[in-house]
Amino acid sequence: MRIVITNDDGILAPGLAALREAVADLGQVDVVAPHDSQSGVGHAVSVLTPLLVRRVHVNHAFWGWSVVGRPADCVKLAMIELLPERPDLLLSGINAGANAGVNVLYSGTIAGAVEGALFGVPSVAFSLQLSDELDFRRAGCVARRILEQVIAAKPPPGTCLSVNIPALDAGWPRGVRVCPQAPINWEEHYEKKTESDARTIYWLTGALPDHEHCPDSDLAAIRSGYVAITPLRADLTDREQLARVSRWPWPATFA
Repeated sequence: MRIVITNDDGILAPGLAALREAVADLGQVDVVAPHDSQSGVGHAVSVLTPLLVRRVHVNHAFWGWSVVGRPADCVKLAMIELLPERPDLLLSGINAGANAGVNVLYSGTIAGAVEGALFGVPSVAFSLQLSDELDFRRAGCVARRILEQVIAAKPPPGTCLSVNIPALDAGWPRGVRVCPQAPINWEEHYEKKTESDARTIYWLTGALPDHEHCPDSDLAAIRSGYVAITPLRADLTDREQLARVSRWPWPATFA
């Protein structure tokens, strides 16, 4: 089995090292990851600048390709240029922080997995809920158990799963829930500051609201101590709105 690992926290991130260690015995493992943190870049790709790529040896543990680019760039390069053949599985993570609810749209971790799925490779994104103690070693063990089931299920090409691991401060997860993403937005605001040269800067901050009105969601699952697994797809078409919008009185001609 050939496995590719990417992330959005950078090639030196402890979450990536933990994930690689957890799957090292499953076959050939290739790491293609951003040079530095790319959190929040979503599915951006580099089209205006070239990609600088170099082989690096990380912590005397593994070799990998360091890419000055986005997670989606890393996956494209892996599929088209860097690997001698398409992998059997693509993994992204382990991200420092959950990617639940609307976060799936902003997350570079999720984008890496979605990009793998677009190439027809079954892909899994792993994220660990933020807490006082980010136990990536234990999160890697959880990821391995999940992957064993994924591999046994032989998912079809293009499958993409988002796996959110709950905070592990209090011990192992209570179980697994397969659930949709929470249909709620962040409660956002900007912190405004005026610098000494009179320039004004804004720093985006916020938090996900309470999950009580969406008890069957990914957000509710991880906050209850469960691993949340959500199947994702790149098709964002709103099927419920499609027929309704098609009946609106659109212009028949523009001549």
